[in-house]
Amino acid sequence: MASSNPPESISTDDFDSDYADTPVPDRARKHWFPIAVTKFGQVSALSQFLLGSTLGFGMPFWKAFVAITLGSVILQVVSIMVGIIGMRTGLTTSILTRWTGFGRGGAAVVGAVIAISSIGWFGIQSGVSAEGLASTVGVMPEWLWALLFGFAITVVVVFGFKMIARVAYIAVPLFLVLALAAAAIELSRHSFGELLTSAPPGPEMNLVQGTGLVAGGFIVGAVINSDITRYNRSSADVVKQTVLGITLGEYLIGLIGVLLAHAVGSADVTTIILSSVGWIGVLVIIMGTIKINDINLYSSVFGIINFIAAIFGRNADRKTVTITVGVLGSVLGAAGILDHFTTFLSVLGVLMPPVAAIMVAEYFIVKKWRGEIDVAHTERLVPATQPNWIPLTLIIWAIASAVGFFVTWGIPAINSLVVAFVLYVAAGKLGWIKEYGRSDTPERVRR
Repeated sequence: MASSNPPESISTDDFDSDYADTPVPDRARKHWFPIAVTKFGQVSALSQFLLGSTLGFGMPFWKAFVAITLGSVILQVVSIMVGIIGMRTGLTTSILTRWTGFGRGGAAVVGAVIAISSIGWFGIQSGVSAEGLASTVGVMPEWLWALLFGFAITVVVVFGFKMIARVAYIAVPLFLVLALAAAAIELSRHSFGELLTSAPPGPEMNLVQGTGLVAGGFIVGAVINSDITRYNRSSADVVKQTVLGITLGEYLIGLIGVLLAHAVGSADVTTIILSSVGWIGVLVIIMGTIKINDINLYSSVFGIINFIAAIFGRNADRKTVTITVGVLGSVLGAAGILDHFTTFLSVLGVLMPPVAAIMVAEYFIVKKWRGEIDVAHTERLVPATQPNWIPLTLIIWAIASAVGFFVTWGIPAINSLVVAFVLYVAAGKLGWIKEYGRSDTPERVRR
């Protein structure tokens, strides 16, 4: 189909299969723009307002600007490198990790971490929406709104990426228009110059903490970028959509959140939006949650499917897993996971970067298993066999994460990323990266 018509290209039946366990074939590759809309929808979410307002509550505007810049650079580098691997191989992140340094056992761990992280984000987003709906619409308690909203998103994801893309075309522009209108109304009540120079209304946050929050805020999205970029046609497309999506999302939405926190004197994003535009704010909340939470659930499902395949050698039905995980994420939102937002991001900010660093180091430099997935892509199948365990990779991951947690110098996300990359490359060049055991790949055997 001609690439000059992105909306129609996204509706092809090729998306119905979702290619959960095979490389995306060339015929199913799409124009970069509709994928960029989905990517931008990930970054420019309501949680980005929450992140911006959290920074603004503890930082002056320009200090927050620097934190967003540093965090965005980390995210773009990781997203582009992982995204290019996904574009070339056509595989999801959860499957890719088996042949990019982790093996079957390590990939199961990565899949579990991705699943838990994405479920956590799903719960946070549902909690943000429920909080706003309960305070504005009322009728039902906050926990029930969280459950209902989570269930609605689950229905969308059951229908796969085609439905997610269609929803993005509606939700993303509507969210932007409404959110920018809400911000403009509130900011018009204050002196812009004063907001740029005013002291933060809350306890001060340092630059390292702020950068870590920005990086942690989307680092899972960066690591799972291949779930989306496997539909891209070229590396240039990956770069274009990543730079556009992350830059606009982080700066436009994030900095508005900073200004709003200074204007209202609160880090509570729902209070900020609803106090400005009332019922319009309800639509902002609804659109902001819909357009990101479906991707959270989508990637979480792939992580769990990979975990089940790697550990038990069985193929789990995507729709069944989607429903199960959707219910779990909805319950987390109802239980109040939003209350642990900052801690959640800080943990992700050091735990996930090493995964991407190891994948990039293996695929582009060490290349121990590069040939297997390159050949598999030309055959439109996953490799016939897989390494079982690569113990040194797990040790490197643990060391890098520990450095991120405990080393107080520098930026934790960068520290863990660099340590993992350097250690894996060094171990690879010295011939220390070795697999222990090999087994048939369940996805290949079923065919």
